Amino acid sequence: NKWRIVLPDNGRQWEGWKEVSTFYSRNEIQTTKYTWFTFLPQNLLRQFHRLGNLYFFLLVVLNCFPQVEVFHREITMLPLVVVLLASMTKDAIEDYRKYQYDKTINFTTTRVYDK
Repeated sequence: NKWRIVLPDNGRQWEGWKEVSTFYSRNEIQTTKYTWFTFLPQNLLRQFHRLGNLYFFLLVVLNCFPQVEVFHREITMLPLVVVLLASMTKDAIEDYRKYQYDKTINFTTTRVYDK
């Protein structure tokens, strides 16, 4: 069995604090969905799980073939691009607000009970 050791911050120096603190994960909240590197691929994957976006993407692909082309390619891509950009912008703003709130919560001072 492994026991978690809680060390109160009361000014005393603890020997072995470094060993104990690196063994356990940090106690911080993270409610964001994305990071800077994963935003684009994960968001596009989430966007194309919606049936409407998949439908417009299918129209864009079909319009690339000259035999099936009904509209110009640019006109067919316009609704999809507008919807994707609007949704991505909304998701980015929402995730950034979550990040700011998490940062505020994680750096809030707390009281620790010490006998």
